[in-house]
Amino acid sequence: MGLLPFDYLWARLPYYWTGFDLWTNIVGYAPFGALVVYALYPRVRSTWAVPLSLIAGVALSAIMEAVQTYLPTRIPSNLDLLTNSCGTLLGALIGAWTRRYFLRESRLLEVRRRWFSREASRGLVVVGLWPLALIYPQNHLFGLGHVVPPLSSLLSDLLDTPIDLATWWTNNAQLNAEQYWLAEIIVTACGLTGAVLTMLLLLRKQAPRNMLTAVYLLSAVFVKSLSCALFFAPENAFAWFTPGAAGGMIIGGLMLAGLSFAPPTAQRRIAALGLIFSLLATNAVPANPYFVSTLQTWVQGKFLNFDGAAQFLSVLWPFLALWFLYHPVHRKPGGQK
Repeated sequence: MGLLPFDYLWARLPYYWTGFDLWTNIVGYAPFGALVVYALYPRVRSTWAVPLSLIAGVALSAIMEAVQTYLPTRIPSNLDLLTNSCGTLLGALIGAWTRRYFLRESRLLEVRRRWFSREASRGLVVVGLWPLALIYPQNHLFGLGHVVPPLSSLLSDLLDTPIDLATWWTNNAQLNAEQYWLAEIIVTACGLTGAVLTMLLLLRKQAPRNMLTAVYLLSAVFVKSLSCALFFAPENAFAWFTPGAAGGMIIGGLMLAGLSFAPPTAQRRIAALGLIFSLLATNAVPANPYFVSTLQTWVQGKFLNFDGAAQFLSVLWPFLALWFLYHPVHRKPGGQK
């Protein structure tokens, strides 16, 4: 439009804005401010860490807004820059105040050393992302890694013609209700088993395995229900709890009850196998028409703009977990896994 990328800095404040926009910008940048303070420790203490964190947040937000000058569907906003900066400052102050609770000689760090293995850092990131990956609505519960829709969209844009890989992949196959139900059971059971076994691999023998497993599953259920309520409507919070999902959770729970006593090597291999089976079934089974029709009747809410990021994480997570499960950190001396 003939505008320079930073012209928005001297423009008038936006006429149209909502309180929802303001507080989501603040809340969205607060974790960044806190994490910068944590990352600078111990080389930079809290006195200087707060202004450095603020500078980093302002720079990041300013560049993000400037880039939006070149996006037809976006509008750069100095109000967004201001609220993002306030969020960064708030997070930096919280980080400086809570630093002693999370970093050196903290109780949380002691719990991490007592319950989790020394090499668990990568795995903690992977298992921590699993509940967040469930935010995006899926054809099957725990059916992450559905690469067919984004690939179809990418090819359609590149070739400038509508392409539906799902139709080509399944050859227009249609399943009956019982077959869709069975597919959801398999995907749910395999996805649940793979994710929880990956978490169990990180634990030491003295860790409270049952309690941590229960907390992990409850957090996943909570995030899934909350996302359905926020993305669509509160009455759809538990729409994911279908008969197929319930059956898959029961079978997955029975599998985990026995596999929790298996050797770590067996747990790792079965976790990878479960995730691979879940990936194959998720991408091989045609889209459930009942699920598609349900999506069309829901009223999407204010978090629609987070749809792309949520979908990206839901597609990426199984591959990230498989990378961790086959990482050389699991190799024992002598070349054995």
